[in-house]
Amino acid sequence: MNYTSIFDVIGPNMIGPSSSHTAGACAISLMARRLFNEEITRVDFTLYGSFAKTYQGHGTDKALLGGILGFSPDDVRIRDAFAIAKERGVEFNFIEDHSHDHGHHPNTADILMYNGKGRTQFIRGESIGGGRMKIVKINNIDVDFTGEYSTLIVKQYDRPGVVAHITKCLSEKNVNIAFMRLYREAKGETAYTVIESDHHIPDEIVDLINDHENIQKTLVLQV
Repeated sequence: MNYTSIFDVIGPNMIGPSSSHTAGACAISLMARRLFNEEITRVDFTLYGSFAKTYQGHGTDKALLGGILGFSPDDVRIRDAFAIAKERGVEFNFIEDHSHDHGHHPNTADILMYNGKGRTQFIRGESIGGGRMKIVKINNIDVDFTGEYSTLIVKQYDRPGVVAHITKCLSEKNVNIAFMRLYREAKGETAYTVIESDHHIPDEIVDLINDHENIQKTLVLQV
């Protein structure tokens, strides 16, 4: 028999006073870290709306930094995120944006990560309640995914046949597609294919997909 915990009803297991301002914030930056998939030496956070107004009192700053350090929302080390980041040599900066016309979700954070070797990555995430979040921008491309499913993210050149190649690889590995979306910068430029599956995505699919001249990078995020 399956039981439902009281914690599943009232919200996620987390450190901090708010599922939106701490658990959701941590989930955003933890996903950003996974998307960058490199050692992070510096990170700049730009906060909007409610995040910008209350981030210090609600611990949003520690939660965001904790995610960058690899901590999950229920990790007690979030409380010491500032000190741990300094010990690891990770520089961090928080910027408040109180513009009234930014058009973002009230709990939005921009995260710009640096690897210290000239590579950067920009992620925009929104905390949408109950500890849940969604990623809405990677670099300058609008996207929309939550990380609640096993997710395959392919960075590619927007060329004919690339999506067919990706789906063929999934079919060969018997991966069922729950959601599939293509996001592109402009016709013929950089694009992202985001595929969410309600089943495990085998890690070896990365090499299969990458074996194509127009694939730049493939990342599997398992639930």
